[in-house]
Amino acid sequence: MYLAGEEEIEAIARVIRSGKLFRYRDDSECERFEKRYAQHLGVGEFALGASGTQGLAAGLVGLGIGPGDEVLVPAHTYMATATAVLAVGAIPVIVDIDETITISPEAIRDAIGPHTKAIVPVHMWGAACNMDAIMDIAERHGLLVLEDVCQGIGGSYEGKKLGSIGHAGAFSFNFFKNMSGGEGGGIAASDPKVMERARCYIDPCHFYWQGRSDGTKPFAGVGARASELLGAMLNVQLDRLDGMIRTMRAEKKRILAGTKHLGNLGLLASPMNSADHDCATQVMFTLPSEAAAQAFVKTMPAVIAGKTGRHTFTQWDQVLMHEGAHHQAINPYTLPANKGLRTEYKDGMCKDSLEILNRTVMVATSPLHTDEEIEAIVHNIDQAARVALEDAAAETVVLRRQQAVDLQKFDA
Repeated sequence: MYLAGEEEIEAIARVIRSGKLFRYRDDSECERFEKRYAQHLGVGEFALGASGTQGLAAGLVGLGIGPGDEVLVPAHTYMATATAVLAVGAIPVIVDIDETITISPEAIRDAIGPHTKAIVPVHMWGAACNMDAIMDIAERHGLLVLEDVCQGIGGSYEGKKLGSIGHAGAFSFNFFKNMSGGEGGGIAASDPKVMERARCYIDPCHFYWQGRSDGTKPFAGVGARASELLGAMLNVQLDRLDGMIRTMRAEKKRILAGTKHLGNLGLLASPMNSADHDCATQVMFTLPSEAAAQAFVKTMPAVIAGKTGRHTFTQWDQVLMHEGAHHQAINPYTLPANKGLRTEYKDGMCKDSLEILNRTVMVATSPLHTDEEIEAIVHNIDQAARVALEDAAAETVVLRRQQAVDLQKFDA
């Protein structure tokens, strides 16, 4: 969470004073946020729920994904992207990323199989996926696209809000997101049928409160209704969002301009799919090697993308161990409907992703950074890059010398 203060406190206090914390009421904070956020995104509807994971699952349910379906997910995303697929009975197929740290369109093309039903492009660390390429692939192959916008709230792709481009978009409002209610999430789409199913998954009783069409039968969902406290806080946070994103974009541009000269040494700005429209929550740099990245973060307070825990597939224990449900009788990995699907995750898979992640470093921006702090960040990047790249160059010289010695021994 970047900013929260008296306005949020007053909004929450107002709800508590009213004594009306249940969302189905007149002047509902949740309903007001849903309408405002749908308009902000440029979509038909938005439904608020309890978490981003549930938003993803609701989106998959809304799109009709279930047993017998494979869903392509990137090798680098919070594990909830994959576990949400399991939650609806489908199988996640893990696909390589590229140097943008988002899912590779080329890898998507290679991964499509006879049971592939959907793609979940993740706008990771606020960086937009290549949505033109992804939507073109989806259209050619008859696939559905659920955008995972949990880390991309407030961002756009070439002027279109993230979450409004695919067939649906899922969002998270937990503590670490650009817009936060502490926890929370939701799903957006313009197809009323998708949204009616998604709403039933979020709240199986919503039909009783708001009615339903004759075309959709109610079904048993998990039920994770949002409270008015969440709605009240998010209405204030939404007012702050655009200004925060503008400020972080400006900071990112200053950092990139101030470090551009380091490209000659080997510190390159990571490529972006929509550089002027993303969230700019992170400034990402690609270094020549993992060793150089490790040396960089020893000097500079930054993180290596591949060292962020559950964000990389190698740390998705439940997925890799095939523990897809609390009971084996409903474990997607053993369901008869999923027989013949790609359920194995082989050793050594997605090597390209791991290599990219382990030499990519991320420097966080903030709407609270002062001019002096931004200048200090630029200075620190400069110093860290010089140390890291000098160390990497020295290690390369030592390695080449050793290789030459070994070659001489072989020739002898």
